[in-house]
Amino acid sequence: MGTDKIQSQQEVSKEYLLKAYQLQMKGQFEEAILNYKKSLELYPTAEAHTFLGWTYSFLGNMDNAIEECKNAISVDPDYGNPYNDIGSYLIQQGNFDEAMTWLELALKAKKYETPHFAHLNMGRVLESKGLWFEALDEYALANEISPDYVIAKQYFNKLQGLLN
Repeated sequence: MGTDKIQSQQEVSKEYLLKAYQLQMKGQFEEAILNYKKSLELYPTAEAHTFLGWTYSFLGNMDNAIEECKNAISVDPDYGNPYNDIGSYLIQQGNFDEAMTWLELALKAKKYETPHFAHLNMGRVLESKGLWFEALDEYALANEISPDYVIAKQYFNKLQGLLN
């Protein structure tokens, strides 16, 4: 396959990815899924797999969400988002120990621009285990990394209030 054809497929794939994301943000999940899949057929990326997984999670299909994140990792093992997302989905399923493993992998990922999400999720796991001071540390790290991350502030303040 020629370089021009590959570049063209990448461009069209990105267009489907953008359209899928826009549909997802409007709550049009089934249409978003179709567009993510079209994007992936043309040019598989870790981002498209991760976002497809996120869409499945909105529909409550955590098994497919986790599977798509694993597909993302197979495409790009350095991309941190799918590790965090798997951890988040496992938390929703009540699998806290397994979630910790994935969150640790997210924090070690070479390409992860939003580690505050993994710190918040790690805090949630630690809090569920009764490790309140360790959880506070994770929430504080999330706040330190992203001072505008309101959810981390809320978790920190709620837990700190319970401990006073």
